[in-house]
Amino acid sequence: MFRRFRVRNIPCTWPNCTSLFKSISGRTQHINAVHVHAPHIVPPPIPLPSLSPSPGPLPPSPGSPSPLADMFVDEEEALPPNGLMIETHPLLTGDICDALGNPLPDGSPPPARPARAANDYTPYESRVHFEIVDFLFRKAKVSGGNTDELMQLWGAFSERAPFADHKELHESIDSISLADIPWQAFEVTYTGPRPEHDVPAWMEAVYTVWYRDPRDVLHAQLGNADFAGEMDHSPKRMYHGAERVYKDFMSGDWAWQQADTIAQDPTTHGATFCPIVLGSDKTTVSVATGQNEYYPLYLSNGLVHNTVRHAQRNAVSLVAFLAIPKSVYLVFYPV
Repeated sequence: MFRRFRVRNIPCTWPNCTSLFKSISGRTQHINAVHVHAPHIVPPPIPLPSLSPSPGPLPPSPGSPSPLADMFVDEEEALPPNGLMIETHPLLTGDICDALGNPLPDGSPPPARPARAANDYTPYESRVHFEIVDFLFRKAKVSGGNTDELMQLWGAFSERAPFADHKELHESIDSISLADIPWQAFEVTYTGPRPEHDVPAWMEAVYTVWYRDPRDVLHAQLGNADFAGEMDHSPKRMYHGAERVYKDFMSGDWAWQQADTIAQDPTTHGATFCPIVLGSDKTTVSVATGQNEYYPLYLSNGLVHNTVRHAQRNAVSLVAFLAIPKSVYLVFYPV
């Protein structure tokens, strides 16, 4: 006796929630638990230093001493709410400009972006089609062989499987564009000295390097509206009182020194110095690449705040897979 299968096809009616449910009652329970009755804590306002004469000291808040107690703040040196003084580079100031570099007034809005339909899951036919890929490849990390077997069983049961095999599934993932940035590839081979006999296989092999144009990936990161207000368009020095504070990439001495060097050219004044951060970790691609071994190469920019980069909000992008042989022996030959 088989239990009746019920599809999760009832969407949540709360704005921006993508959850799906099997029944109306399930959706109601979700809304009550997650949205309507979820605790919403409003932090108290942060007291600001008074910049006008006061007839006397400010009274402390109930139960705690005043944050301004025993503090004398000059009008021109008033600290912001977090107690930090921030000095930005005087020449590389990150002025607002258009795509051609022409200056724009402060506060000018960014250019409008083309809207994407809510039901656009290109290159997949539907949301369900997309979620099958997401489950097999990212969540369950199903191997290529097991994916092939699942597609055979799926096709025998329903006469049509979502994919012919794991290769077609992986090809569909490769076709997904990152801000319309396609994957490209080139091949490399070993060209150094070889032994006369028993040449290792890795010396004869051809290795494929997959990559996205790093410049286009960087443009996509810098144009991400989610990072508005969380990027530094100029090197900065942060102080808490007389103590120097190091928090984000652009608060370091190196960024300031590089800006000093660049600013020796007067035509760069008002520009933004954007460092590039690269990293690699070969342990994350064992499923994605099948029997091959690769070093995935990640790219980020130095302008975003550390909290953005650590929160995995697309401030770190996969830009390349660097192929490596599985067994490499160091061979030294006399010259």
